[in-house]
Amino acid sequence: MTPADLSLTVLHAVRRAVGEGALRAGTRVPERVGIERPRPGGSGDWATNAALQLAREAGMAPLGVAQVLRPRIAEAEGIEHVEITGPGFLNITLADRSRHALVREVLDKRERYGHGDALRGRAYRLVHPGDVRATVLAEAVRALLLAQGAHVHDERQDDPRQGAPHHDARPRHDERHDERHDDHPHATRPETVTLRPLPAAHDVAALGPDAARWALLRPAAHDRALAPDGLLVQSEANPLFTVRYAHSRARALLRNAAQLGITPAYEEDVAAPRLLAALGDHPAVLEAAARHRAPDRVARHMEATADAFLGFQHTVLPLGDEKPSAAHRSRLALAEAAGTVLAGGLALLGISAPDYL
Repeated sequence: MTPADLSLTVLHAVRRAVGEGALRAGTRVPERVGIERPRPGGSGDWATNAALQLAREAGMAPLGVAQVLRPRIAEAEGIEHVEITGPGFLNITLADRSRHALVREVLDKRERYGHGDALRGRAYRLVHPGDVRATVLAEAVRALLLAQGAHVHDERQDDPRQGAPHHDARPRHDERHDERHDDHPHATRPETVTLRPLPAAHDVAALGPDAARWALLRPAAHDRALAPDGLLVQSEANPLFTVRYAHSRARALLRNAAQLGITPAYEEDVAAPRLLAALGDHPAVLEAAARHRAPDRVARHMEATADAFLGFQHTVLPLGDEKPSAAHRSRLALAEAAGTVLAGGLALLGISAPDYL
């Protein structure tokens, strides 16, 4: 169950509570409620402050609203347990079958996992000065907005021909997707978004397109671009290498498993909470990165996903005389899902994810 699915589950519980008279008639149901990881002192897989959000309009204390919503959320499919903490936070634990659904969704949607329609009907006009960093940022922001269903215009304020890295020779992310939005029949008047990142202080062209993009996109737009030193080094000290290496390891595990006659299938729950959490967070990260025009959020999430996967990968295949089992097939499916998320996130940044490094 993704954060978006869980948000809809909570909203359905709110509508039921209003319809059944447990919350004051006329209480306005918000368009969306926030879903986040539990804060210190919390529990479960996810948490929501929906009760605090609704309390004033419902004419109740947040704790009372939480007590109304708790049983209605807990009986939803895929929910194992709901606990109330603090002044009225609802902490939600997912059932094991929800983790099965998560892995299945990643493998079904492939690199488009996390894409959605949160911004459908919204139109944006991206304006930027045309220097190297602004151009790369605009391309990444465009890809993120399109992935959330928005309509996007991209304009430069100045002459863009300022020695941009060789990425200009490569097609933009998902050109066919771009073309479908060029005549979006339901797009509203575009909202102008000015992108003016801090210009790069170093010439990144010599790095090649992938490392150059990472150098320009990994820091927030108001921070300095990364210096070229170390971005081509193949070691764990280089986060870009770590992310791409994690993807290549996932692909290698699939090749090695095929030689052993093992196929990926998530048949039983895998004890990999950090990795499952990273995969579950992916849709929310992409949506937030699009809303805030912040590709650096995706880059940081790729680092966290890679770290979680690399800590898990050693358990995937049988060791010694160990015979292949459902546990190995399940771990392999999770490894494939991790590689898929890494490839999809890098693609939105315009960075390649090679199978071999």
